[in-house]
Amino acid sequence: MSRHDSPEPAESPSQHPPLDSNFPFSNAGVEARQDRNFGGPRRTDTNTSAHRVRFSNDVDHVGQRRLDTFIRTTADPLMDSNDPSQVRASSSNAANGRGDERHVEYAFDTSTKDGQSRSWMGYSKGNQDANDTDRDASFHLDNYRAWVNRQRKKAKGPRVRFEQFFNRHYQKWIIEGLLRQKPLPPSRDGRHIPVSAGTVRKVPLVDERSGGDYVSNFIRSSRYTKWSFVPKQLYFQFSKLANFYFLIIAVLQLIPGLSTTGSYTTLIPLLIFVSISMGKEGYDDYRRYVLDKTENLAPAWVLDPDGTVENEKTPGKNHLRGFARRMRRRETEEDRMTELQDVGERQGQPEWAMIKWQDLRVGDIIRLQRDDSVPADIVILHATGSNGVAYIETMALDGETNLKSKQACSLLAKRCDTIENLRNCGAEVVSEDPNADLYNFEGRVTLDGETRPLTMNDVVYRGSTLRNTDELVGLVINTGEECKIRMNANKDVGAKAPKMQGLLNRIVVLLVLVVLTLTVGCMGGYYLWKNSYERHAPYLHDAGVPFAHIWFGFIIAFNTLIPLSLYVSLEIIKVGQFILLGDVEMYDAETNTPMVVNTTTILENLGQVNYVFSDKTGTLTENKMRFRKLSVAGTAWLHDMDIKRDKKENEKPEGNPKNTKQQTDSEVGANMTLDGDEPVETPLIPNHRSSWMSKARPGQPPTIPKTEALLNYMHKNPDTIFSRKARQFLLCVALCHTCLPEVKEDGEIAFQAASPDELALVQAAQDLGYLLIDRPTQSIKLQIRSSEGELSTETYEVLDVIEFSSKRKRMSIVIRMPDGRICVFCKGADNVMIARLKNALLAKQKASAVERRASKRKSVEAERVMSRLSGTYSPRNSISKRNSIFRRGSRRISTDLNRRSAVSDDLDSWLTRRETMDLDRATGFDEDFTTPRQSIALSPVLLAGTDEAYDGMVDEFIAADDGAIFERCFHHISEFASEGLRTLLFAYRYISDDEYEGWRKVYRTAATSLIDRQQRIEEAAELIEQDFDLAGASAIEDKLQQGVPETIEKLRRANIKVWMLTGDKRETAINIAHSARLAKPFSELYILDATDGDLQEKITSTLVDVGRGMVAHSVLVVDGHTLGVIEKDESLKIMFYDLAVRMDSVICCRASPSQKASLVQAIRDTVPSSLTLAIGDGSNDIAMIQASHVGIGISGREGLQAARVADYSIAQFRFLQRLLLVHGRWMYLRTAKYILATFWKELVFYIIQAQYQHWNGYTGTSIYESWSLTVFNALFTSLPVILLGIFEKDLKAETLLAVPELYSFGQRSEAFNFKQYLTWMLSGAVDTVIIYMMVWGFFKDILFTENNSLFPLGQLAFTIAVILINVKILILECHHKTVITLTGFALSIIGWFVWNLFIGAIYPVKIGPYVVRGSFIHEFGNKLGWWATAGATIAAVLALELGLTALRRIYFPRDQDLWQEIEREGGVSEVLKEHAAEEGRAATVATGDQESADGDDLERQRLSPVLSAGSSGGPPPNSPQRSHGAGAAGPMIQKGIRVRTA
Repeated sequence: MSRHDSPEPAESPSQHPPLDSNFPFSNAGVEARQDRNFGGPRRTDTNTSAHRVRFSNDVDHVGQRRLDTFIRTTADPLMDSNDPSQVRASSSNAANGRGDERHVEYAFDTSTKDGQSRSWMGYSKGNQDANDTDRDASFHLDNYRAWVNRQRKKAKGPRVRFEQFFNRHYQKWIIEGLLRQKPLPPSRDGRHIPVSAGTVRKVPLVDERSGGDYVSNFIRSSRYTKWSFVPKQLYFQFSKLANFYFLIIAVLQLIPGLSTTGSYTTLIPLLIFVSISMGKEGYDDYRRYVLDKTENLAPAWVLDPDGTVENEKTPGKNHLRGFARRMRRRETEEDRMTELQDVGERQGQPEWAMIKWQDLRVGDIIRLQRDDSVPADIVILHATGSNGVAYIETMALDGETNLKSKQACSLLAKRCDTIENLRNCGAEVVSEDPNADLYNFEGRVTLDGETRPLTMNDVVYRGSTLRNTDELVGLVINTGEECKIRMNANKDVGAKAPKMQGLLNRIVVLLVLVVLTLTVGCMGGYYLWKNSYERHAPYLHDAGVPFAHIWFGFIIAFNTLIPLSLYVSLEIIKVGQFILLGDVEMYDAETNTPMVVNTTTILENLGQVNYVFSDKTGTLTENKMRFRKLSVAGTAWLHDMDIKRDKKENEKPEGNPKNTKQQTDSEVGANMTLDGDEPVETPLIPNHRSSWMSKARPGQPPTIPKTEALLNYMHKNPDTIFSRKARQFLLCVALCHTCLPEVKEDGEIAFQAASPDELALVQAAQDLGYLLIDRPTQSIKLQIRSSEGELSTETYEVLDVIEFSSKRKRMSIVIRMPDGRICVFCKGADNVMIARLKNALLAKQKASAVERRASKRKSVEAERVMSRLSGTYSPRNSISKRNSIFRRGSRRISTDLNRRSAVSDDLDSWLTRRETMDLDRATGFDEDFTTPRQSIALSPVLLAGTDEAYDGMVDEFIAADDGAIFERCFHHISEFASEGLRTLLFAYRYISDDEYEGWRKVYRTAATSLIDRQQRIEEAAELIEQDFDLAGASAIEDKLQQGVPETIEKLRRANIKVWMLTGDKRETAINIAHSARLAKPFSELYILDATDGDLQEKITSTLVDVGRGMVAHSVLVVDGHTLGVIEKDESLKIMFYDLAVRMDSVICCRASPSQKASLVQAIRDTVPSSLTLAIGDGSNDIAMIQASHVGIGISGREGLQAARVADYSIAQFRFLQRLLLVHGRWMYLRTAKYILATFWKELVFYIIQAQYQHWNGYTGTSIYESWSLTVFNALFTSLPVILLGIFEKDLKAETLLAVPELYSFGQRSEAFNFKQYLTWMLSGAVDTVIIYMMVWGFFKDILFTENNSLFPLGQLAFTIAVILINVKILILECHHKTVITLTGFALSIIGWFVWNLFIGAIYPVKIGPYVVRGSFIHEFGNKLGWWATAGATIAAVLALELGLTALRRIYFPRDQDLWQEIEREGGVSEVLKEHAAEEGRAATVATGDQESADGDDLERQRLSPVLSAGSSGGPPPNSPQRSHGAGAAGPMIQKGIRVRTA
C-alpha cells in the first residue's frame, strides 16, 4: 500500500490506546533518545501482525512514529494525562504476569558509538537511577489507572444511560406489558421432583415460578418464528438506508402531480426486491428449522408402567418406520449387552414406552443405552457399569476429550435398581433453578427421611453421550430451553449484515445530500430563468410551476443517482458468487462433504476478517490420541507404528458410512488377534523414513531412533541394565490404567477407556509386546512376548486403584506381581512426580538445570526472531522493482530446472524467508548439556546401517547413572512439551506386605468416610505415593486435523489473530496451542489465574511487558473462572480486553459456551472496526458462532449442530485458508468493484441530464428518450457490473495462498472506502463533463440541414455512455477476462444498437421533442459527424482513464499491481503453486543456512534403518509431507532440497 493511500484501518487506535509499544516505558527513558542509533531488534507494533509486509515503496511509517515519539518525549517530559497512549510503565513487575512464575530476561545487544556491545537492559540500568525509575513507573501506572477510570465513566455516559433507560422501559411496557413475557422469579429452594414411575405422564408437574407446567423439551435454534419473521425482516430490510430512501421516493411518487416518471416505477421493483430478500432469509432459516425438527423428533425411552403414552397421539408413519429401525438395531445388541435385573428388560416390556424428545417432561424416568445422546438434563438413578459407574462424553458441552465417570447417589442406587423399586421409591429430588453454569450443580435427594447432597458427579446434561456403559436410568430435571446447554446459547439472534453496509449507508446519505443539492441548484436556476426569460415570453404566460412540484419533481428525477438496481443486481451477484464457492479444493473426499453456504448475505465479510475464534476439540484436533515418543533410561525413542496401522485401516473397504462416522476412538480395534502362534516381527525396514513430523517444529524431522530398534535391542541384549529398565517402563504403561478389553467377533481386541490418553498408552503397550487381553475382577491379564519370541500370559492382581483427579494430577495402581511382590505404579505430570521420586533432591537439581537451558534456548530463539522481525518493516524488504525480487544480479542457482528466470529464483527465496520467519531453530542452546557420549543421531556407526549399529544405540553407563537419567529424561520432556506433546512421568516402587496392610487400613477408612471423603483419600494416597524410582516418560500426540498448523501460520501471516476458546483443561489447551503453532517455542505465555494472586496487578504488569514491544510472540492464557471474575469488575474488564487485543494470540480454557460468546461480543465492542469469525463443530460452539460477524461450522466429529446454524460449513479447518485468503478476498473485491462501478455509471449517465437542464430552462426536460431511459440499467449496463461482480479476480489463487500478507487488502478496506468512492466519483464527474461538452460542442454548431433535434443529441450522449461504461468496467477494470465477460461486453454494446433499430421501427409517429421513428437509420445514424463525435469523445475519455491508471501504477503502485506484474514473469507460476501448497514451507531450514557455491544438489546420506528421518537434512522429494495440497490450483509440485547461494 502506498503512503498516499489512507483506507480505513482495520483497528481503530482510539479503541485500545494505552501502553502503545511505540512509546518507551519505565527504564527506557534514555533508550528512547538513543532509539535512532539502536541496532538491536525491536517489536514495533503490537496492535498489528508481527509479520505484516509492505510490498510497495512506501515510507516506513513505524520509523516515522518512532521519530514523533522521540520528539514528544524529549520536548515535554510531562505527558498529557488525557492521552493514555503516552503512558509509560515500569517493567519491574513484568515477571509477575508469568503464569509459570518464570521470567526470562532477553539480552538484546545494541551497538553503541564507541563500538562496544551493551545489553538493552544493562544500558538502561547503567544510565538511570533506580529511585527515579520507580517514581517514573509509579507516575505512568497512575496515568494508566486514570485512563481506566475515565473509560469506566465513559461506559456509564449519557448514551449508555439512555440505552439502559430505553431497554428498561421496552422490557417493562412491551415485553412484560404487551407481550406478557415476564421474567420468572427464583423458586424458594429449587424445584421439587418426585421419583415416581409414570406419574408425570398423567399429570405434569407444576413449575413453582410460573404456576404452570414446566417448559417442554422442544428446542429452537432458528432465528424466526412464524409470528416474528415479517416484522423482524421488515426492520432488517429497511435498516438499509437505500431501501428506506426508495420507500420515501415511492411514497412521493404515489402523490398525484409530483412524479414525472410514473406512480409505481419505484414501489413495484422495491417490493419485488424486498420480497426476494425476505424469501431468501426465510428459506435459510427454514433449513435450520428442519434440522431442529430432526432433533426434536428423535426417539427416547420413558418409564410408563400405566401405558399413558399409548393413549396419546400416535406418531406419523415415517417416524414409526424410524423407530422400528432403531428397535431392530437395539434388538441386535441385546445378545451382547449385560443386563442388570429388571431395568435392562427390552422394548417388548410394556413398562418402557417410546416418545419423541420434544414430549419429555420434568420428572420423567428415561433409559439410555450405549452411545445414546442425552435428551435432557438428568439425575442418575442407576447405571449398569462396574460399581454403578457410567462413563459420559461431554465433548459437545465443554470440549473435553476425557470421559467423565458419573455415579448415582448411594441413596438412590440401591432403591432404583429394578422397575418395582422405581415404582415404590418415594424419593424426592430437589434441584437448583435452571442456570448456565456448566461446572457447578447444587441439589439434594431425600428418601425415608434421609437426605444426601447431589453434585456434579450425579447429573448428566443434555448434549452429552453415554459411552462404555450398557444402560443408564435417569430422572429428568431440566427440559428444552432450560437445559444447561440451551441456557448457554444465544437468544434472539438477529440477522447479520455485511461490514460494507455501514459505509454504503453513509454513501447513500451523501448521495441524498447530492440529490438535494442538485435539486436546490436546479430550482434556483429555474427561478433565475423564470425572472430573466419566462416572464417575458408570451407563449409561457401563466405557465408557472408551484414550488412543491419543482422541489419534489427534481428529487424524483435525480433519485436514480442512488440506483434501485444496486441491491437487485447485488443479490444476483451473490448468487453467482455462491455458485463459484463450490470449489473442489474445499471438498473433503474422506467424508464426502462439500463446502456449504447457508447464507449469501455476508459473503464479502470473508475477505475482511481480523479475528478468528476457534474451538479446539473436533475443530483443530481429531480427538485421536497417539503415543508418539518415550524416554527410558536416558534415551528417547519415536513410536510411529500407529501411523502404519491407521493407514491399513483406511485402506480397508468401507462399510456403512454412518456407522463408520459414529465409531469412537474408544472402540478402535487393536488389530491384533489372540491367536499367537506366529511370532510378532519387528522388522527394521531398510531406508525407511518415519512419516511423522512435529507440527510445532515442521522444519526439523525427528532425529531419534524408533521403537522397532528398541525392541530389537532388548531382544539382542535382554539382561543389560537398560533392557531391564525398559521392560519395567513398558510394564508401567501396560498396567497403570483403568482400560477394559473387549474381544470382538472377529477375534480382535478393542479397549474401553475413560480417556483417549489411556487408550493410546494401552495400544502402544500392545505394539511393544504387552497386550492387555482380559481384566476380570481385581486382576489384569497381559500377553507378553519374551526375548525368544515366545508368548506367555501373566496375571497381575489389582489390589487398589487411586484414580486420577485434576487436583492430584496423577494416578496410582497397587499390583501384586506374579512373583508375589507388591508394586505401586504411578503416572502423572512431571511437576507433581519429581517431588515424589526417591532421589527427589537430585531430580530437582537436574530439572532446574534443564529449565535454565530451556530458558536460554528460548531467549536465543526469541532474539533471532526479533532480529528478523526488525527487518520486516523496512521498505528494503518490500517487493518492488528496485529490490530483491527484480534483481537481475542474483547468483542463486535453482535446483528446479523449470525455473530459469532470476525473478522466479528471487521470489522463491523471498517466500522461503517469509515462511521460515520465526521457525528457525536457535543454535547453541545446548552448549551446557554435556553427556558421556555424542548424540546417537550423529553416530557414524548408526549411519552405516551395519549390525554394530544396535550396539552403539544405548549407553549402558548412562542407564546406570541416576543423575544422567534424570537430566536426559527431563530434557526430553522439555523437548516433547515444546512440540505440543502431552507428557507423563512413570514411576514405581516395591513395598512390603506389612507396609501395604498398614496403608490399606488407612485407605479403606478414607474411602468409606461420609465426610470429606475425597480429601481423606488424597491424604491417604500421599502416604504411599513417595520414594518412587523413575521408570521413564511418555509423550502423547493429540492428533491435529490435516493442515491445521499450516493454516494457522498462514492466517497469522495474513494479519489475522487466532484465539482458541475451549472447555478443556489449561494444560491440554497449551499443548494443542504449541502443536498448532498458536504458541511458538519462543513464545511468552502469560497466564491469568484469579486464584493466584492479585489479578489487577498481573494484568497491569503484563500490559507493561507486552506494551514495551520487546516480546517476540505473546500468548495470553485465561480460564473461565478468571473470566467470570473479570466480567464482574468494570476496571478489570477494561484492562483485560485492552491487553487481549495486543496479544498475538489468546487461549481461553474451561470456558462455557456463553463465555465464548461473551468474548466474541467483547472484541466486537472493544475494536468496533474489526471483523470476527468463529469456527466450531459442536453445540457448545453455537453461541459464539452466532455472536460473531461470520460463523463457520465444521461438519465434524461432534455432529452437525454447529454446521446447521452457521453461515458457512466446511469439513476441515484447513479449508479455512482457501475460503478466506482466496474466495474471501475475491468476493470482497468483486462486491467492492461492483458497488463503485454502479455508482460511477449512474453518475456518468445522469449528471449529463443535470448539465442539460441549463439549456432547457431547468424545466426538467430529459435529454434521453423515455423508453431508452427506462431500460438503461436493465439491458445495457447491468451485465457489465454483474459480470464484474461475479468473475473478477485481481490475483491468482496460488499467489494469494503463497503470500497470505495480501489478505490485509480487505482488512484495511482498500477496495471500498470513502477515498476510493470519492476517487471514482471525481473521475466520473470529469468523464461526464467531457462527454456533455463534446456532444454539445458538436450539436451547437450543426448545420440546420441536419437533424438537430433533442433525440439525436440524447442518443449520441446515450451511445457514448453505454460504450464507455462497458469498456471501462469490462476492459479497463476487469483484470480476469473470460469468454463470459467478453460475451457480455459484446451483447451490451450490440444490444444498444439493436435497440435503436427496434424503437426506430415500432415507435409511433407523433409530434414532440423526441422524433424517434426512422431517425437512427435515415436521419443521424448515417452521418459521419455523429459517429466521429462519438468516437472522439470515447477516445478522449479513455485516454484520460488510461493516463490516470498509468500514473497511479507507476508512481503509486499498490500491492496487487506489483503482484500482477510478477505473475506475468516466466517461471513464477510454478514457484507460487509450490509455495501455495498446504504445508507452505519451501524448504527445510538447516541450522546456519547452509550454502552451496556451485548450486549442485546435496547428496543424501543413506539413513540407518534404526533412525527416524532427520539426519539427511530434509524430507525427500516424494515425502508424504509434500504429497498433499490445500488449495493451490493446478498440480502439486514436489519439492526437493534447495541450495542457497550467496
